[in-house]
Amino acid sequence: MRLNSFQIKKSWLMKLSVIIPAYNEEATILTILERVRAVPIDKEIIIVNDCSRDRTREILEALPAAPDLKILHHERNQGKGAAIRTGQAAVTGDVVIIQDADLEYDPAEYPKMWKFFHERQADAVFGSRYSGNEVMVDTFIHYYGNRFLTMCSNLLTNLHLTDMETCYKMVRADIFKQVTIECHCFGFEPEITAKLAKMRLRIFEVPIYYEPRNYDAGKKITWRDGFKALWYIVKFNLLR
Repeated sequence: MRLNSFQIKKSWLMKLSVIIPAYNEEATILTILERVRAVPIDKEIIIVNDCSRDRTREILEALPAAPDLKILHHERNQGKGAAIRTGQAAVTGDVVIIQDADLEYDPAEYPKMWKFFHERQADAVFGSRYSGNEVMVDTFIHYYGNRFLTMCSNLLTNLHLTDMETCYKMVRADIFKQVTIECHCFGFEPEITAKLAKMRLRIFEVPIYYEPRNYDAGKKITWRDGFKALWYIVKFNLLR
């Protein structure tokens, strides 16, 4: 399916919808909320608590009601993809981005992605951790694992991305709402990349700052998720 060129009636008054999936992020949830709010873009923030076992829910429920904030809860843990799907249904903005609840990705990077939508140049923008920007050194396995998965994805999507697994994918909301999210877990990244590629969109990629955390600090993705991602690359590019 080929979508028409960028069409939003209120081009100068666009709103960004920020979906934040959260699972056991009591240490960082308030900090990331503060950082997102500090970005000088009109926005709504949709936090989806994926049945955290720590104090994440308690912290969120203690927040005062605010017009820019929606807080949703899962009563059982379902995974990142499921949390994004819940947030997808609550989106009212013109453009959507996913924001992890940890502090690896900096919301201060939003404007360099946002400008492509404000100028009507893009349908989707990927924020790349590996395209020449200054970045904290990552582990060998995580870095080359991501590069390998990106290469496999590129072979099947025919895109030339440097970071398919990036959390920062900013997408027009009308397009994002058309995507049926099937993955419950971290497979969301190869899934949405494959589905956006099939739409023949105008996709840009920009360098972003990234500060990787280790497993002691709460990192959840493992080598098993890498093998799952490889399967999802095949599944959503060749079997859908």
